[in-house]
Amino acid sequence: MSRHVITLRNEGLRAKLLAWANRVPVGWRVEFKEPKRSLEQNDRLWEMLTRVSKTFELAGRRFDPEAWKAIFMQAMGKEVTFLPTLDEKSFFPSGFRSSDLSVREMSDLQTFIEQYAAERGVDIWGAE
Repeated sequence: MSRHVITLRNEGLRAKLLAWANRVPVGWRVEFKEPKRSLEQNDRLWEMLTRVSKTFELAGRRFDPEAWKAIFMQAMGKEVTFLPTLDEKSFFPSGFRSSDLSVREMSDLQTFIEQYAAERGVDIWGAE
């Protein structure tokens, strides 16, 4: 065994997990995570980030949806690293992925984005 992931969708998979647990050597790590965000949540996030990028400036600048994702995730405490481009003229965000967020974390992120916009008097669903 090297690395295995099971999403517990039914009792049969639970039994498979228990069988694996009985076979792994002492010292192996086990990690339990909440369910991953849904594709619908992901689609909604990118729609929100696109609307935010068309509506808001930050520090006098406009940013693309990918940059806004990094900005919001950092504001919510997710680790973000900015790496230099090869020509050393700019930076890009790295070190986080929204695909790793749980359903709850994705919901919290979207609520945070809506709250950010509302605090600035903008309904991003009405903004184009």
